[in-house]
Amino acid sequence: MNPVIEWLAAALVLVAAFFILVGAIGLIRLPDFFMRLHAPTKASTLGVGGVLLASILVGAAQGRLGVPELLITLFVFVTAPVSANLMAQAALHLALPSRAKLPPDVVPERPAP
Repeated sequence: MNPVIEWLAAALVLVAAFFILVGAIGLIRLPDFFMRLHAPTKASTLGVGGVLLASILVGAAQGRLGVPELLITLFVFVTAPVSANLMAQAALHLALPSRAKLPPDVVPERPAP
């Protein structure tokens, strides 16, 4: 295989690993559920995308189509935002507290006792 393709695939895997690491750190360090939800969903999508791009590149260099990788990419890009949205809606329904600061023009609703 061409060394340029190998280096490019290695660079894509390293970039993907960086995004996944940032998402994992965000999951650990952020203070509440809503912030924790945001970090890994964005970072894991980019991380998995980078690994799949590297896999498509190496597969193309070996003479095979990247159809399975494209299907995995489609599945991840569709399911990650949908699952994050459903978890956020469930958290809002359960009235989980958030530490996010509200803009000055928003008046917070007080839950009924």
